Amino acid sequence: MIAVVSALGMTAVLGGCGSGAGSSDVTLKLVAADYGDSPANSSQKYWDALAAAYEAKHPGVKVDVSVYSWNDVDRKVKEMVDAGHAPDMAQIGAYADYAAQGKLYQASDLLSIATQADFLSTLSDAGQWNHLQYGIPFAASTRVLFYNKTLFSQAGITPPSDWSELAADAKALKAKGVKYPYALPLGPEEAQAETMQWLLGGGDGYTDDVGTYTIGSEQNIETFTWLKDELVGKGLTGPVAPGKLNRAAAFAAFADGQVGMLNGHPTLIQQAAKKGVKFGTVPMPGREGKAKASMGVADWMMAFKQNGHAEQVGKFLDFVYSEKNVLSFSREYGLLPVTMSASTAMSESDASPDKQLHPFLDQLPYSELYPVGKTSWAAVSADVKKEIGKAVSPTGSPAGVLTRLQAEATAADSEASN
Repeated sequence: MIAVVSALGMTAVLGGCGSGAGSSDVTLKLVAADYGDSPANSSQKYWDALAAAYEAKHPGVKVDVSVYSWNDVDRKVKEMVDAGHAPDMAQIGAYADYAAQGKLYQASDLLSIATQADFLSTLSDAGQWNHLQYGIPFAASTRVLFYNKTLFSQAGITPPSDWSELAADAKALKAKGVKYPYALPLGPEEAQAETMQWLLGGGDGYTDDVGTYTIGSEQNIETFTWLKDELVGKGLTGPVAPGKLNRAAAFAAFADGQVGMLNGHPTLIQQAAKKGVKFGTVPMPGREGKAKASMGVADWMMAFKQNGHAEQVGKFLDFVYSEKNVLSFSREYGLLPVTMSASTAMSESDASPDKQLHPFLDQLPYSELYPVGKTSWAAVSADVKKEIGKAVSPTGSPAGVLTRLQAEATAADSEASN
């Protein structure tokens, strides 16, 4: 994902931004990520149907969509851009590097005022580079605490609302022989996500309000010291060292009934339900109550300047972001709408799958996203994935690891600014 699944100023649409061809005889090239888990629900089918519906009402415009797996899509777009053949649009995981290189249209160059105003403000803000919006949020998710109702009942416990209760619950689950009382995936697959949720629970995060990295803050060191001493050190995170446990393996173990609790995103709903696991969800606990924010994740749409089709791209994206189409995509792939109109419609619906997404949807307006507007974030995220598991290892030092990550992040940020 979440992509599982992480994101956005608004001015009038600029007139005459296109290539001069008006709206006739234009083929728009879109490269998109695949959210499906089989050929039956491939995103190619979604986009082909959407493109056909748009083309039927706009006979002078064709939309050519190429869908790639998340393992390949960012690389494919980079290769096209580097070769001088940028697509008109790309729906991928990050936008800041292309914005910094001056290759993208601003959102205000493309979208109608109504479309811009409909985005959730948290996501609009996250789509800004240098205080201007280039990243257009496409899909979002948040995290909540999943718990196994059967295991909790057997242990005679209730879902935790703070860290002390979480530790007590994990201890009770361990006493009943649960393999992973709390699954803590700090392995290289998605350690930056688990880390961020715990940092938020401890009252801080990756950055402060002005975007300066705070990884090595006293609060963050206290958070990882608590994790090491109260969960990992007491054998409450299972037989696999957190630094070697990946998110996919943790989710699979939950679906197999081996996990008491873990931090999860919407895709876990279907995964657990398929295996017959009875589960519940609550907001992720913080140190002394509810965490200051849930972690949010958004994926991004962006438009490249190279082909000069701003007018045509903007009209197509206005169509993509209509309430009907946003809801259709969100329901198909179990993700959260990025617009207020679609979010309201989903929150007011008690039908499946909308109802199952309500706990995640409730968190979205108050969520905090990765600092994706920083061009240094990709390098910082890679360092976190590689190093953070060492902070809770038996011989590890939370202060040492987080201080080192802070120094690396500061250096990466400085280099990106030069």
